[in-house]
Amino acid sequence: MRISACTAGVVLAVSGFGHVVVTGVADGIGRVDPFSDLDQRPDRGRGLNFLVVGVDDRDEVSEEQRRDHRLGGEACRCTDTMMLVHLSEDRERASVVSLPRDTYTTLPPHTDPASGARHGTERVKLNAAYTHGGPQLTVRTVERLTGVHVHHYLEVDFTSFMKTVDALDGVPVCTARPLKDSHSGLDLPAGTSVLNGGEALSYVRARYVDGAADLGRMERQQRFVASVIDRATRSGVLVNPARFRAVTGAALGSVRADRGFGTEEMLALGKAMRGFGPASSEFTTVPIKNARHRVPGLGETVLWDAAPARKLFTDLREDRPLAGPRPAGEPARKPAQRAVPVEVAPRNIRVQVDNGTREAGLGHRVDQELADTGFATTGVPGNAEKQDAKRTEIAYDPRWDRSARALAAALPGAELRAVEGRGPLMRVTLGAEFDGVTPVRAAAPQGDGGADRRTGHSAVRGDEVVCPDG
Repeated sequence: MRISACTAGVVLAVSGFGHVVVTGVADGIGRVDPFSDLDQRPDRGRGLNFLVVGVDDRDEVSEEQRRDHRLGGEACRCTDTMMLVHLSEDRERASVVSLPRDTYTTLPPHTDPASGARHGTERVKLNAAYTHGGPQLTVRTVERLTGVHVHHYLEVDFTSFMKTVDALDGVPVCTARPLKDSHSGLDLPAGTSVLNGGEALSYVRARYVDGAADLGRMERQQRFVASVIDRATRSGVLVNPARFRAVTGAALGSVRADRGFGTEEMLALGKAMRGFGPASSEFTTVPIKNARHRVPGLGETVLWDAAPARKLFTDLREDRPLAGPRPAGEPARKPAQRAVPVEVAPRNIRVQVDNGTREAGLGHRVDQELADTGFATTGVPGNAEKQDAKRTEIAYDPRWDRSARALAAALPGAELRAVEGRGPLMRVTLGAEFDGVTPVRAAAPQGDGGADRRTGHSAVRGDEVVCPDG
């Protein structure tokens, strides 16, 4: 996620600057050779594909930053974030596809770069490819998993990400509800906030702000990429050589890329992408069949929904848009209208709402709001025995824990209480701190689950997820 925004900014910017400036940018990039000895590669297809990875490398993170942004413990030396970024053949569109790091997949045969030992195939999570074989094994695994040819490889760490955001004088994000996650240090009020580098890192890393876990995190990352592109194209960075050098120097200071992505390639790409902005980008996540597939020895993994995933990557190879065309005159959707992805479709979750406060009519209003977002409410809200509840509570049977997490995503701040033997009916007791219902949707498009009928994909454009003006 992190470097894709920086990459877009660089390729936009180089069209406005000369060879000398771009040479200085290219010289600051560390080089790797992820394509050596790769065989049985997919066809090159149409357009240009970047594999963009964020690596959990904290060597240059200060002790203060570790403390402030909850970066304690050892780095895993694995990919924390992974995206395929496809630039269309006419360079007028960028399609960004998030690849869940916990994807259950197969490592192809490989040689350990440290010991030289030869290994056969192995079933792992996708982010382990980097640990076992660095950039080369990561590229090989992604190509075999998706069938998409990777033309260029880009890798960034935590330090580069934070410096880039600070060089942009912060990046705005907006949220309809307060977001707080003690694991990452995230603590944002509702509305629009301009985040510095450390705050932005917490925002894109947070996994415990709602019931959507990694799925919600990937959507926040996509919003952030769009916001970075918007910030870079509207703040004057791309027409000010001094600011351009500062931002690109920060963005590329800890970046590693393949040897083929050099000065001439950057110049050609930038010249072809004049006028690129948030509306030129589109975002989606691989369709998910099961986001909590348990595997002995690996824990919870992510299973893709095979058929729609194949269609997604086929369309990427064929250079087809993932987001359908917007009807003439239709404005971009506001960020607050995007639904949080959840594992279980709301229509499959039965809910009884009880009012635990003295606010008259609250139960009826929340019952209706939950029904409007798709939950199977009873339609007969009641009153709790006591009307002094502070926090909203969801009582659920542990056998329906995935449904409970999906409901919790719609009720930010609600406490989950497991009750053996309750059965499938969830009971919501509203508290005085209740702050509204957040729309949710099934993570994988199923029938009417969010996919555009014209493309078959659940994708959004960058201008639909950036913060509104004003």
